[in-house]
Amino acid sequence: MSIGVDNVFDSAAEGRDLPSIIINVAFPQRVNMSDVARAAGVSVATVSKVVNGRYGVARATIERVQQVIHQLGYEASLGAQSLRSHRTNVLGILVAEFEPFSTELLKGASTAVAGTGYQLLAYSSGDGAGTAVGWERRSLARLSGTLIDGAVIVTPTVVETKQGFHVVAVDPHTGPSGLPTVDSDNFAGAVLATNHLLSLGHRRIGHISGRPDLESSRLREAGFRQAMADAGVAVDERLVRVGGFRIESAAGTAGELLARADRPTAVFAGNDLSAISTMNVAREMGLTVPDDLSVIGFDNIPESALVNPPLTTIMQPLQQMGAEALRLLVDLIAGAERDIHIRLPTELVIRASCRALPD
Repeated sequence: MSIGVDNVFDSAAEGRDLPSIIINVAFPQRVNMSDVARAAGVSVATVSKVVNGRYGVARATIERVQQVIHQLGYEASLGAQSLRSHRTNVLGILVAEFEPFSTELLKGASTAVAGTGYQLLAYSSGDGAGTAVGWERRSLARLSGTLIDGAVIVTPTVVETKQGFHVVAVDPHTGPSGLPTVDSDNFAGAVLATNHLLSLGHRRIGHISGRPDLESSRLREAGFRQAMADAGVAVDERLVRVGGFRIESAAGTAGELLARADRPTAVFAGNDLSAISTMNVAREMGLTVPDDLSVIGFDNIPESALVNPPLTTIMQPLQQMGAEALRLLVDLIAGAERDIHIRLPTELVIRASCRALPD
């Protein structure tokens, strides 16, 4: 590949008009074994032995071939490698879309894969919010067996895997089942969030729930209701609405709640995106957070600390969840015996979006 760039800095220093930057890129064709063999002065069979770690090649020849492989940037085709060894040494992370939740999980998995001998492939189904039932089945059909040796699937709807192909589900729609799973304690986290608002004197507390088809969403609403009941505070059902875990859908729900004459003094949103959306709607309606409305979220995505005011939330250890899912998958492929259901604790992160009601 060749790249040519005009030197605009010299022109600027000499007072000349700045020319456009011109970049000429010639992309080479994929390097194959024949290219490596030709450059190294050996046969294709010898290159194949070196690439696949087989015996019968002198040490000096191995070093020369490996040097040429490095210089040319040769990589064996995953499909061809799979046909030869039935392994690709690649693990997949399958998501419906790359949004803050799945992105944080991916960060954790990418850290955990180091030193395992595997590479990581992140794949989006293209099904948007993942509401289409069976999106992960279609994704697995495209990737399993030829491109990846196993998969971590984020919030799957339904998973049916072929024998010998390992899958770990993070935050599955139906909760833990026979499939290996990683999630956080959604119920306990919701109790923490609601108790925090109750401790600040709030009694008219609204809840913007997530997607009804997600077990994590149902558990968060259940935790909200349990905390209210334990405190002897009746839940006003008019203040419990579905927000869908997305900024756009939560905005409409928040608008309905805050337009009420008897609006809530505090809102527990089912996730941080819904909480941030609620704060935006409140601002547009002339309300100040937290003076006029307290808001608490769930997830602790990076954006929660960057909004104004910074969002009080429940932390799911998202990166740890991704790392644990990756380690569980590697262990399952290796045949290790271990617990296949991992539930991580949640905790309250207090920032500036909630305040105590005046007496």
